[in-house]
Order: sequence, then structure tokens, then C-alpha cells
Amino acid sequence: MHHTESSNTQNAELPWQQHMRRAIRSAEQLESYLGLDAGTFGPSGNTTELFPLFVPLPFADRIEAGNLTDPLLLQVLPVEAESSSPDSYQTDPVSDLKHRIAPGVIHKYRGRALLITTGTCAVHCRYCFRREYPYGEEPRSMDTWKSAMEAIRDDNSLSEVILSGGDPLTLSDSRLAVLIELIEAIPHVDRLRIHTRLPIMIPSRVTAEFCKLIKGSRLSSVIVIHMNHVREWDADVEAAISCIKATGAPVLNQAVLLRGINDTANAQVELCESLINRGVLPYYLNQLDRVRGAAHFEVPIAEGKQIMTELRTRLPGYAVPRYVQDLGEDSKTLIV
Repeated sequence: MHHTESSNTQNAELPWQQHMRRAIRSAEQLESYLGLDAGTFGPSGNTTELFPLFVPLPFADRIEAGNLTDPLLLQVLPVEAESSSPDSYQTDPVSDLKHRIAPGVIHKYRGRALLITTGTCAVHCRYCFRREYPYGEEPRSMDTWKSAMEAIRDDNSLSEVILSGGDPLTLSDSRLAVLIELIEAIPHVDRLRIHTRLPIMIPSRVTAEFCKLIKGSRLSSVIVIHMNHVREWDADVEAAISCIKATGAPVLNQAVLLRGINDTANAQVELCESLINRGVLPYYLNQLDRVRGAAHFEVPIAEGKQIMTELRTRLPGYAVPRYVQDLGEDSKTLIV
């Protein structure tokens, strides 16, 4: 690694909001940070106009300098291939908009409603299925969440609310507290699920206040993180996950099967074992959502099935994720 140990330590100690402000936002910056020659990544201007590059420094510090096939780098690197996708790749591959029942509320799965809490993320994964989601049309301030809460209150079948985005943990603890309080006031909601990549991207986001908020809620909380490769772990990520686990909330992981990043049985075994060893349950291995711009990440389902067959022979049952695909229906489709 070209980064000095002291720069890594300084990065780790900064408040999370500062990491959001200081994140790398251009291919040039990324090249310079990783000690690569200018122009190494080639022309990616048109792809970053549509979907800007955004990489926080704590994650960039885990990328191996000079390694152009680094599995962490490949997740965030804009490439020319993004501008040419087959017609089967769409802007809304999982039919989010078809299931939007009120501003900010997606009701796709029985018993569960999903809130688009923000369009902001702590990283822009190039395969993101919400790359082109119309975030501008969703609630921005707390008073605009009123109609969303009414929609949830009016449907007694909803027992779980999922905070999604963007990434809900890019909201401050005080804003999250207000949102959770609004949800707690709806009697038929029992569970709160938070989908986040922040404990991995900017581990300092997992504050004592956040953990207290989860622990103190009347709602049963489940935290779902998103890690694709064993190299995404470091001591700060482990500490963040420990803090969440100490609240008693189960922590689950969703990964996406990605070409050249984790498309081998070895990569998946290492990831699943690293999760289980730290008390995180491997929950889903997702087949790539066919979003426009991500075709170069796709692994054929036949290959995915072979990997899964090997995982079942090499891992205990509880460490094997479910291999699923989101076809925009009322539940994820299990690939067997």
C-alpha cells in the first residue's frame, strides 16, 4: 500500500460527516490517491456525468495501490463499458416505481414497506440498481414524510418498515431518531430493518448514539449490511459491527455476484466464513440486477449455480447464503 499508516489512522479518526465531504469524486483524484499514472482509467467522462464517482477515503485506503484488478477498486471504478448496455438492461430493473404507493414508500413485498429515506450514499457502486432512481421526487424534510407515514398507518398488513435509499445512515442520528419515532407511533409495525453500507464504507458512522437508538426502540431491529469481498474488512469495520451486535440486533449480509470481483467459490467461501466468524449471517447472494450501465458485471446464472453447489459442500448450512434474483415480483426469486 502506498498510503502511510498515519494517513490511514487520521482517516479512521475523522467524524463520519467529514468523510462524506472529503470523499474522492473524480477518476483523476482516485488515480492520484492510488498512485496510478494520470489517464490510467481512460475516458469515463460520459459515465460519470450520468452517475458520479464517489469513494470515501476509509474504503479507498483498503484498495491495493497500483493493482488495477483489485476487487474493491472494480466495484467503484467507472469504465467505458457502462455506456453500452443491451436492451434487456433497464433504468428500473426491479420495478421500484411500479410499487411506489406514496412519496418515498415502496410496497412490493407482503407485510413490508420500504422507505426511500434519502438519495445520498457513502459510495457509488457502479452496479447499483438505483443508479437512475428519481430521488428528486422523494421527501427531503421531516414534514414531507407525513403522507408516507399515513400510507403505512392505513395498511394494517404492514408489520415491518425497511429504511433504504441511497443509504439511511447518511441521515444524522437526530434525523434518524425522528423518523424512527414516527414509525414507532404506528401500532401495527413491529420491526425496523435498516439496509446500509456505511458500517463498511465509513465505519465511524456507527456512533454510540446510533447503537443506543436501535437498542432503545420498541421496534425489533434488523441491520442488513452489504459486503462483497473479504478484503472489505478492517479493524474499524469490525468495531462498527461489534457495536451494532451489542444492541442485540441481528446483522445480516447481502452480497452481489460480480464478474471479476467475487465470482469464484474461493472468494465466496472466504467472504462467508469471514462474516460468520464475526457474527454476521450471510443472507443473500444476489444475481446482478439488470440496470443500465452494469452489464459488464453480470455472471451467468449457470456459473452462479456451480459456485453455490461448491459452497454447500464446503460450508456449514448456516453459512451458505440464498442465491436469489429480484424479478420485480412480490418476493425475491430463489435460484436453485
